[in-house]
Amino acid sequence: MIPTELLQKIRRIQIRTSRAASDMLAGQYHSVFKGRGIEFEEVRAYQFGDDVRSIDWNVTARVGDPHVKVFREERELTVMLLVDVSASLGFGTRSQTKRELVTEACATLAFSAIGNNDKVGLLLFSDRIERFVPPRKGTQHVLRVIRELLVHEPRGNGTDLTMALEHFQKIQRRRCTAFLVSDFIDGGTWPRAIAPVRRRHDLVAIDVHDLREEALPDVGMLEITDAETGEIAVVDSSSATVRAGWAQMAQQLEDERVSTFRRHRIDRLSLGTGDDFIDELRRFFKQREARLAR
Repeated sequence: MIPTELLQKIRRIQIRTSRAASDMLAGQYHSVFKGRGIEFEEVRAYQFGDDVRSIDWNVTARVGDPHVKVFREERELTVMLLVDVSASLGFGTRSQTKRELVTEACATLAFSAIGNNDKVGLLLFSDRIERFVPPRKGTQHVLRVIRELLVHEPRGNGTDLTMALEHFQKIQRRRCTAFLVSDFIDGGTWPRAIAPVRRRHDLVAIDVHDLREEALPDVGMLEITDAETGEIAVVDSSSATVRAGWAQMAQQLEDERVSTFRRHRIDRLSLGTGDDFIDELRRFFKQREARLAR
């Protein structure tokens, strides 16, 4: 039995994100995420304006009138959400945590997918594989995905992107569209692990962050705890040198992520807590559509 409070929360997310998904479906979703190709549908009589290159010469010779082959786009996609649920996703200082932001963004993508008759699957990970929900269609399935995103209690605190990417490669043999959703706080070798995934799948990185990870406020002495390792540090945020060093470290990590995604030609969407992620999604879709049209 699902608690009433949880049902209400799922319902609120459904209303907000399904509406946003409908808006996006009216625009760019169909054009920016392609199916696996085209497949033969039928042979029909030639009509004025048909491409002569599509003439089926065998049928034409047999019946005596020109006929053409008709193909249709094999549109159905499998969309996989690879979602980081490590302890650092519980951080947030601007009206929501990173995990709450992730839940709403993933719900919007999932509703966009099923609205276009695509399948949606979910892989939750930390420093281990936490949960796998196989791809399926339908609103009830998306509501299950949202529920998992909301209520799953991770067993691990850390982040292992390499492990998650390698596991995904094993379970998803056929090409799909995969959204890797994380704050990418992982000192491992994940940039090397991302290359084979990119070669097989249409991989999109969604990078979530909070303002205070990039800039310390000037509030005096702060005790800071690393959510993933438990390490505690005391910093003097009133020091301009300390604040500059913090910002420089954050910028260095950002530059490394940008460089990795650019090197492997991976589209990247950056979302911040407290911002309107729907506007960011729309902007991302428009940019991707423009790039694919070139």
